[in-house]
Amino acid sequence: MPQHTSTHQSSGTTGATEHGIPSQQGGEPAPHQDEPRTAPAPADRAGNAPATDEARAAAPRDEDAPAGTADHTVAARTAEPRAATAPAAPADRTTDAPPGADAPAGTGASRSEAPPDEQGNTGTPAAERTGTAASSEGTGPEAAETAEPSETVESSGSSGTAGTTASSEPAETTEAAAPKADDGSKAAESEAAAAAGRDADASADTGSPAGPAAAQPEAAARRPFRLLRALGPRTARQDDRRRRKARSGPARVLSPTVTVLAFLLVVAALLLPNKPDRFEVATFTRLPVELLLWGALLIVLPRRPRTVVAALGGLVLGVLTVLALTDIQFHEYLGRDFNMILDWQLLDDAQSYLADTLGGTVALLAAVGVVLLVLALLGLMTLAVVRIGSFVGRHRTRSMRGLMLLSVLWMLCAALDLRISGIPVASRHTVAMFEARQEGIRTTIEDEREFARTAKADPFGNTPAGQLVPDLRGKDMIFTFIESYGRSAIEDPVMAPGVNRTLEASTRALAAKGFHAKSGWLTSSTYGGGSWLGHSTFMSGLWIDNQNRYRTVTSGDHLTLTKVFRKTGAWDTVGIMPGVQKAWPEARWYGLDRVYNAFRMGYRGPKFSWSTMPDQYALEAFERLEHGRKHDKPLTSFVILTSSHQPWAPIPRMVGWDELGDGSVFKDIEAAGVRAADIITDPLRSREEYGKSVQYSLTALTEWMERYAKDNTVLVVLGDHQPKARVSGNNASRDVPVSIVAKDPKVLEKIADWGWTDGLRPAHDAPVWRMDAFRNRFLTAYGSVPHPSGGQELLQK
Repeated sequence: MPQHTSTHQSSGTTGATEHGIPSQQGGEPAPHQDEPRTAPAPADRAGNAPATDEARAAAPRDEDAPAGTADHTVAARTAEPRAATAPAAPADRTTDAPPGADAPAGTGASRSEAPPDEQGNTGTPAAERTGTAASSEGTGPEAAETAEPSETVESSGSSGTAGTTASSEPAETTEAAAPKADDGSKAAESEAAAAAGRDADASADTGSPAGPAAAQPEAAARRPFRLLRALGPRTARQDDRRRRKARSGPARVLSPTVTVLAFLLVVAALLLPNKPDRFEVATFTRLPVELLLWGALLIVLPRRPRTVVAALGGLVLGVLTVLALTDIQFHEYLGRDFNMILDWQLLDDAQSYLADTLGGTVALLAAVGVVLLVLALLGLMTLAVVRIGSFVGRHRTRSMRGLMLLSVLWMLCAALDLRISGIPVASRHTVAMFEARQEGIRTTIEDEREFARTAKADPFGNTPAGQLVPDLRGKDMIFTFIESYGRSAIEDPVMAPGVNRTLEASTRALAAKGFHAKSGWLTSSTYGGGSWLGHSTFMSGLWIDNQNRYRTVTSGDHLTLTKVFRKTGAWDTVGIMPGVQKAWPEARWYGLDRVYNAFRMGYRGPKFSWSTMPDQYALEAFERLEHGRKHDKPLTSFVILTSSHQPWAPIPRMVGWDELGDGSVFKDIEAAGVRAADIITDPLRSREEYGKSVQYSLTALTEWMERYAKDNTVLVVLGDHQPKARVSGNNASRDVPVSIVAKDPKVLEKIADWGWTDGLRPAHDAPVWRMDAFRNRFLTAYGSVPHPSGGQELLQK
């Protein structure tokens, strides 16, 4: 039976879907379960109701139609193959025009995409594709009458109601009445549908409704509306809803969790303190202003610049985090911040220390671990900031509201100076750290120039040899440093009892041999390590607290105490350096005639952690190699004792002096000692073992004095610095004890006005000087006459 066609045209407006049933694929209306499959006729343009059943019965059937109608149908079917090759008119999309805009005539109202038809075409109703193709082919009214457009349904996303828009010539058909197309016709229809889809996409991109050049002005008029709608919050919300629906259950939970973790990581990095004693809960409950500033920048930037800026910001934050962690370690070991210009070479020293203490394998693994940790921090921080940037970019409105609220809160806390446990809530910690880094670099550069001038100025630089230390002529001078011997060893409640007993016993033992002592305090230029800085400060009378100053002063000719004695021509000078295991050019600056390093003292015993040999053996080698020999001149000796060097495990024990030999006697002692790994992470045990190591060094030195000291021996003994913070405590002083021991009472009478305490243990309130002040006071006390050299105006200031 031929198809029944309707000549009603669309009114161009959206109406309700007839019977609430959308059309099926291929333009065929969906049949209701209880009704016949023939679709009802649509309302006419004037809005009249569709024809009743009686009217349909009275209407002539196809076979009763005039002969011209059949001719028209045949002509339309004949035109179908040609219509398949013609360009199809594109379907208007929902976003092609603003809501409420009238659709162009002849194209149908704006609609959502129809489901795919039998040939797989999507987005354009079949009626519109075939009808437009036929008209563009120029087949005349006969071909247009036979086109079979289907009804389309437009679904409103905002109201949830559905409407229908009829095409220019809607048709009523039944499934049974659909003609069977041959294979060639199906292929032609499929090709036409594919071409129509491509043309529809191209037309939608340009905004033209049909492709003819005459529609270009209308398309240009639509573009602003499409842009505004695309930028609107409703479109963003719809995109977010589609993304959320596309996620699986675990992904919907994991994504916000990762975002929250990224946010917490960034906040923690912004608030991370650079000193170990500042790790408190209140430290991480502050509001960082850096987060607000960075968030505002990320919100206003477009997507690509925002990603680049976020990545760079994350990298900078990662670097600052690494520097903060480095500061923490430096404060624990050296009591100061990491110097970005001067301290890089200390990292190699740290690895050597680990190798000597825990073994080469552990040192290598530690180095690899540090490198991996740095790379991980840089990567994680960068990814975290980029993720936060993506989040604020997707939620600009919410992020801007939250940012404004937090900014007001920060300003309120800053204005009222609100604090938690004494810590301000309004934080600018990272900004302050960055400013401190800049200031540190600037100060380091300026200090290098200033110290170069200071090092040339010496109040005794031009003093004639005969006017240097005349009151000590004929004395054997021994300047001895005990490693890490600080105030904490004498005053800390854990270490002090044992150390003070040793000091009192040593004072009595020396007195029994006719030696007496006076003691005071010196403030060291270093803390926890960097012994060479303390040595050079004490011996030169210059404040040397960093590696740059050390290089500057040791490359000059500033007088050290040992060089002063050598300059007189009345003393030979010698260095006992068990801790030196490589070339040591500083010997010339110290004015030493001979130096005995770790390899020149004949030791064949085991190392005790970092220390290459026990102090008892080093003192015995000093006696054997230099002090016990006959000399034309008295000796001025520079002796370093290392057994109290960290990690203070294992610790040597005293043996009979006649049993020392080549040091092999210490093998069993070292094997039975405490391992460094057992105490290095235990603060209490570290303090206990540190105290024992100081007792050992004091005992070895005292027994040597009892055994080998002469009537003309003058001993100056002191510590080079305090032990690290794990032992001495956070914010401990840098004071170290210093004592002068002599048998000749005139030696101690020269310093009677210093106010020092009698004996080897200085009183708590004994005078405290800076370590660099000792040299000039000492030289003056023993008769040296100042004759300045270089920088006279600087000295007068």
